Amino acid sequence: MEREESYELSHFVLIDGNSIANRAFYALPLLSTSAGLHTNAVLGFTTMLLKVLEEMQPTHMLVAFDAGKVVFRHSEFAEYKGGRAKTPPELSEQFPLIRELLDAFSIRRFELEGYEADDIIGTLTRQADESGWKTTVITGDKDMLQLVSDNVSVALTRKGVSEMELYTPKEIADKYGLQPLQIIDLKGLMGDASDNIPGVPGVGEKTALKLLREYGSVEAVLENIDRISGKKLQENLRENVEQARMSKALATIMRDAPVDLDVEQTVYSGYDAAAVTEFFKKMEFKSLLSKVKTAAPKDGGQSGQERAPFSFEVVEGGRTDSYAEKLTSPMALYVEMDGDNYHHAPILGFGLAADGISFYVPYDVAVEWQAFREWLADDTKEKWVFDGKRDTVGLSWHGMEAAGIGFDVYLASYLLNATESNPTLDGVAAQYAEVGVLPDDEVFGKGAKRQVPETSVLSEHVARKAAAIWQSVPKLRDELAQHKLNELLTDLEAPLSLVLAAMEKQGVKINRERLLEMGEELDSQLETLTAKIHELAGTPFNINSPKQLGEILYDKLDLPVLKKTKTGPSTSADVLEKLAPYHPIIGEILHFRQLGKLRSTYIEGLTKEIHAKTGKIHTRFNQATTATGRLSSTEPNLQNIPIRLEEGRKIREAFIPSEAGWYMLAADYSQIELRVLAHISGDENLIDAFRKGMDIHTRTAMDVFGVSEAEVTPLMRRQAKAVNFGIVYGISDYGLSQNLNITRKEAADFIERYFAVFSGVKRYMEEIVKQAKQDGYVTTLLHRRRYLPDIKSSNFNLRSFAERTAMNTPIQGTAADIIKLAMIRMQESIREKGLKSRMLLQVHDELVFEVPEAELAVMQKLVPDVMENALKLDVPLKVDVHYGRTWYDAK
Repeated sequence: MEREESYELSHFVLIDGNSIANRAFYALPLLSTSAGLHTNAVLGFTTMLLKVLEEMQPTHMLVAFDAGKVVFRHSEFAEYKGGRAKTPPELSEQFPLIRELLDAFSIRRFELEGYEADDIIGTLTRQADESGWKTTVITGDKDMLQLVSDNVSVALTRKGVSEMELYTPKEIADKYGLQPLQIIDLKGLMGDASDNIPGVPGVGEKTALKLLREYGSVEAVLENIDRISGKKLQENLRENVEQARMSKALATIMRDAPVDLDVEQTVYSGYDAAAVTEFFKKMEFKSLLSKVKTAAPKDGGQSGQERAPFSFEVVEGGRTDSYAEKLTSPMALYVEMDGDNYHHAPILGFGLAADGISFYVPYDVAVEWQAFREWLADDTKEKWVFDGKRDTVGLSWHGMEAAGIGFDVYLASYLLNATESNPTLDGVAAQYAEVGVLPDDEVFGKGAKRQVPETSVLSEHVARKAAAIWQSVPKLRDELAQHKLNELLTDLEAPLSLVLAAMEKQGVKINRERLLEMGEELDSQLETLTAKIHELAGTPFNINSPKQLGEILYDKLDLPVLKKTKTGPSTSADVLEKLAPYHPIIGEILHFRQLGKLRSTYIEGLTKEIHAKTGKIHTRFNQATTATGRLSSTEPNLQNIPIRLEEGRKIREAFIPSEAGWYMLAADYSQIELRVLAHISGDENLIDAFRKGMDIHTRTAMDVFGVSEAEVTPLMRRQAKAVNFGIVYGISDYGLSQNLNITRKEAADFIERYFAVFSGVKRYMEEIVKQAKQDGYVTTLLHRRRYLPDIKSSNFNLRSFAERTAMNTPIQGTAADIIKLAMIRMQESIREKGLKSRMLLQVHDELVFEVPEAELAVMQKLVPDVMENALKLDVPLKVDVHYGRTWYDAK
């Protein structure tokens, strides 16, 4: 709300159901459940509802809906609301869900045949007003402002439904210079396109307000036409007298509709947390589940966090002996750290839980408690955790060891819904546990306001987390089994998390001096480029200023304007690339930007990330962020170091072995996704090419163009390569035409010829889309699942994207699974053979190691052997291996 408002003891809140649902639908992207149920309007409506309940604390509440398309106003004007587009089916199907939502919240809803929600609200506000009730109407429709009085306020939604602007008689007077009832006259004169109310042609809001401030009403305006200045305006008013009167009538909300409902019957005494939780689970509103706990439950019991009886104890320094026997197996463990980056965060304490017990161990107590440290490091004592990699690495920085991780809730939750990245414990708890967990932001605060809470608050929060883990595991295990995902967790993701933990702890050595040298080299190049750009421009200017750059390009050099923004002609990279043929300055500007980004993002960025104690970068590998299963890395992101630009590739010169005389060894899968495509599609020509060890792009060019290997030109191969990789991502003729700078027809012909040759690929694509529409999801070879709720959408763009995702996910996801398997087996092989070599990084399809000189020969044979045999396919996997003194040299 825009301003503070004190609400009386009785507060009646009326919600315009259709208006809010419509605004929510168009404000949010089209969201769906894993079963394909659209939910964006429901989600928007829900967030509005939670905000209203929290901020307004209504004692009486009702949501009014339109009952049908035909209302009494159609008898006065058949075209009433005639201009409105048909309601999208994706919205229509959500109205029953919104009604279900209201029932879950125990909120009264009402509709009346032949009348609109406006009329129901108008009638009830009159009743409430006459009784002196404080009433707030929530709507997105400005027509409702006519209902405002000393007792009735209207909250208009803005920015979809996330914000509201409250109107009382004062706000209406300040904004329009009118009394609330004159809003009807305003609509009568200017009309309302959304309701197809015609008004008077040529009269907009500005003119209508001027007339009303002078004459007061539609009727008075019509009686004084001769006195109104402007010949055309007079003419329009004379010719539309009846239309103006009809428009005012149409805009008038009925205040005496036959509503068989008394205000007292709308009493609101809160909601049943269990019913709301169940509804949120059905809608898959995981982010909202935790909010149920903070609202008062309908039964008037404890706050929502107390969904189940919960008690805990704090282990104090002098009482550790009495708790030693409670360190059982299995047991839930939560390590509470102060901050998100567990490579640097202090440990605050530990939560432990098992059947019937939950306790908190402060960090200073845990450090001195020998039995606890031994239990923690004992791999025969099974621990259920939320994020095993985080715990393992975080504890290692404090000289503590965690072993025996038996179940990882974070990874399990991710596998069950890979499209919802980075699961949170409060979200998981809300879905699977009885005990509630508040989001960390509510306990610690956000941003600059973040601080560690009092011990009493912290200890309960952490103990709750442990209890929630304990209660969630059995249900998660059942769900994993139901979806055939148990093996993916136990054989791939869980062991991989420990491999990644070891890699994160190890880190990669950085040559700071070389980084700084590269920074100086880039500075010199940027200086030269700046001088060249200024020379081409004919004047000095700030190249980093879009405004100044725009003036040079479009005013001084008179280049064509291809795209405009709010601030003027665009200077974005995609626009500049299209302008490159027009002037040599463009290429220099693009190069300047590339080098500038290298300087700031990678030279300065990487320097800041070098650990003070180790001299290494300890990136964080993320297992649960991509829907395909690919790993990503953060703090810093090492997946994005640019390799197309030589200056970008050279950044890898700063990545060196941590031991003197050692080498960096890099192993890269060759065309792994195309090989996976060959296997999955069973295409004979594709399989034959890979089995014969041919260059796949040359082979594709031969088959598509009908030429011999010797006749394949570099252009043919480039075009074949674009199609090969484009096919993996479901490329369209338009996309290919843009990539190859050819006509759309030429691109379509190329794709048609490709599918004629590789008919197995075409068949796979058709069948996988068909299967996705039937099942609602697709899987990788290792059964990783990705749901595609938009696969049946009536929206062409959404449906097309889902279809391309269906084609690509089994390929990209299987490629991701293969390199993960290779990482696990590489770590096992290094350990079994007693090698000193260490795996340091995973970047896309590449693994990077540091290797002693004495082990180079062994690793050059071992690494490709393990990687190429990670998963048996119908075509051979191929790995290229190189080594050198730096990562850059290992190419």
